[in-house]
Amino acid sequence: MDRSEGALIALGGNMPSEKGAAAVTLRLALARLEAHGCALQAVSRFFSTPCFPPGAGPDFVNAAAVVTCRGGAEDMLTLLHEVEAEFGRERVTRWGQRTLDLDLIAMGDAVLPDVETYGMWRDLPPDEQGTRAPDRLILPHPRLQDRGFVLVPLADVAPDWRHPVLGQSVTEMLAALPEEERAQIVPL
Repeated sequence: MDRSEGALIALGGNMPSEKGAAAVTLRLALARLEAHGCALQAVSRFFSTPCFPPGAGPDFVNAAAVVTCRGGAEDMLTLLHEVEAEFGRERVTRWGQRTLDLDLIAMGDAVLPDVETYGMWRDLPPDEQGTRAPDRLILPHPRLQDRGFVLVPLADVAPDWRHPVLGQSVTEMLAALPEEERAQIVPL
């Protein structure tokens, strides 16, 4: 399968799990995805990234992977949530500290549930982004183009993947971010 057709997964954590530090937890989470029958097509380097939002806790370790699994987007999201739970992830505070965060960023060129709903979440005013969350899967991730901590690792594994709504590649979206933001994301 072409990397542009696989699921793009963003991985992150800034708190240790019972299995170890954030980087250890990310590696073990990738192994759990494989144990659940997923094929890791590519895995990025691990990066140290500033906590988001700023001041909300310790810095993160972030990575990205291209993964193929049986089933559709909802099945993939369910699996990601199951693996997060295996590592002690509790969804208490939006954008809070976490042992493991596995985000389904995109699945090929799918736009879910539809372009209009995707656009509504992409254009959500900044003051509402921290308090409102969709009640269904939105693909591609509505903030993908704004987040260096996602785009820098994605550039390692899927630089040519093209956003199905914006029409830009990962490389192009990353280049559009401020240099200061990109410079804060460093390989471990």
